[in-house]
Amino acid sequence: QVQLVESGGGLVQAGGSLRLSCAASGRTFSGYAMGWFRQAPGKEREFVAAINWGGGYTYYADSVKGRFTISRDNAKNTVYLQMNSLKPEDTAVYYCAALLSGVPFSEYEYDYWGQGTQVTVSS
Repeated sequence: QVQLVESGGGLVQAGGSLRLSCAASGRTFSGYAMGWFRQAPGKEREFVAAINWGGGYTYYADSVKGRFTISRDNAKNTVYLQMNSLKPEDTAVYYCAALLSGVPFSEYEYDYWGQGTQVTVSS
């Protein structure tokens, strides 16, 4: 089992920045790829970013490419999502998830999920 706890969400004005953190406990964190997903009201959950177990490969949704950066610190069992130039359409609940193997873009491949943290971007 891997337990994931997100933090760092909040209310920010458009153009601002937030950094989300996801702290993992349980089984070996470094063995998992990690992803961030988000779900806006009335919409399906969508892929935001992912990072492989070693941190050498990252993947982004087109909608956040160039604005968001995913990173991880395996010594701290933590994955981060730095979000810059935020837009109102980034408003959503953000979830981190752990993936042992599979395609990082699909939520159905992930093995463990956090409870989510709310990000609200005002215009």
